[in-house]
Amino acid sequence: MLFDQQTYVHRRAVLRERVKHGLILFFGNNESPMNYPANTYKFRQDSSFLYFFGQHREGLVGVIDADSGDEWLLGDDISLDDIVWFGAVNSVADMAVESGVLKSGPLSRLESLVREAQDCGRTIHYLPPYRHDTMIKIMDLLGIHPREQRERASLDLIRAVIDQRAVKSPGEVAELERAAAIGYEMHTTAMRLCRPGVIEQEIAGTLAGIAQSKGCMAGFQTILSMHGEIQHGYPSSRPLEAGRLMLCDCGAETNENYCSDNTRVTPVSGRFTSKQRDIYEAVVAAHDHVREIARPGLKWWDAHFAAARVITEHLKAIGLMRGNTDDALEAGAHAMFFVHGLGHMMGMDVHDMEGLGQVYVGFDDEVRPNLDQFGTCYLRCGRRLQEGFVMTDEPGIYFIPALIDDWRARGHCAEFINYDLVEQYRDFGGVRLEDDLLITADGCRYLGEKMIPYHVDELEAFLAR
Repeated sequence: MLFDQQTYVHRRAVLRERVKHGLILFFGNNESPMNYPANTYKFRQDSSFLYFFGQHREGLVGVIDADSGDEWLLGDDISLDDIVWFGAVNSVADMAVESGVLKSGPLSRLESLVREAQDCGRTIHYLPPYRHDTMIKIMDLLGIHPREQRERASLDLIRAVIDQRAVKSPGEVAELERAAAIGYEMHTTAMRLCRPGVIEQEIAGTLAGIAQSKGCMAGFQTILSMHGEIQHGYPSSRPLEAGRLMLCDCGAETNENYCSDNTRVTPVSGRFTSKQRDIYEAVVAAHDHVREIARPGLKWWDAHFAAARVITEHLKAIGLMRGNTDDALEAGAHAMFFVHGLGHMMGMDVHDMEGLGQVYVGFDDEVRPNLDQFGTCYLRCGRRLQEGFVMTDEPGIYFIPALIDDWRARGHCAEFINYDLVEQYRDFGGVRLEDDLLITADGCRYLGEKMIPYHVDELEAFLAR
């Protein structure tokens, strides 16, 4: 376990107080087969189960009685056959003691606990499931069909978990710093390997090896491509080409599953062309402006549009945009180039708690998502920042041929976009810069002892070594 027993005891006590009534179920993950039962993907525990119970073993369920305070860790002890193949592990009873849980038992006990609660008319709380084996278990226990389970998940539990997990403790920040150190090595390695003729997959595979050798695994499938305009452009078997830009978006998970998430853009030839430098510097300016303004109380919605304003002003200076900036932002004209939201929460999940429902994680009663405007509809967060939040700061500029053609054909935002000049950038690709911001008492700071090079002169000097 990452933290001491009292940490997990305290987390569950706070949760009980917030939920107040009912039986709370936390389903740990099971092994997931790739192509036959014995050949499984690398095990990854459910983040919320791990947050409250601290155990990495598969096949566990945590139960908390919010009324009585009783807690159980349920699971079946492994067999001798399992020990032969995988080695001995602690018993479920021993794991319960480690986690500060007073009661334990076999997984079959779960059914009787749930039935007893239902017979008394008590509420059963569970989080939205995302694995089908968990969905089947919920259907067997509660009789709720999988297609209805997400909407019938406990909103009280969802909000309580988000409130706790969103604010990172000093111990969690230290673990995030360890993830940042692995991410630094991944990105600087990608920069050193970036040169004409090197295969995209070769670089991405090397990064995956670093993540696995230094921690648990990569926090998500590495995005690495000369086609930076594709938001999730995964590595191909193409060799890198001189004169192009390589976008690399990758991160690590520590052995305790805390994440890093950074994006860098590297000129394959080692230096930016003047055209590339103009676009790149616009993104740098937006990225650094967010670092200057982010602090407790600031709405992330406002941070997004502050970055969009910087990008718009730079694109006007280049000649790609025109007109009144306020009007352009209101019309969403900037989203031709800056198509996504500024960033997302990060922690034990790289998109922290996204599985609980982004409308609850990133928004609240004060700030609601705008699903009607292109670009703005992709914001993952808009709520006010709090001390202890970790946010990704990731503005970008992209030239997406299909989007250019669609908007131009419709004359969309034509008063703000110089389509004739945009045509000269059709094969440009895209630029995104991303770092992880910890919101502090009076501002913010980037996670990581070492900053991955990104300012033009510093980056080109690094590549020339």
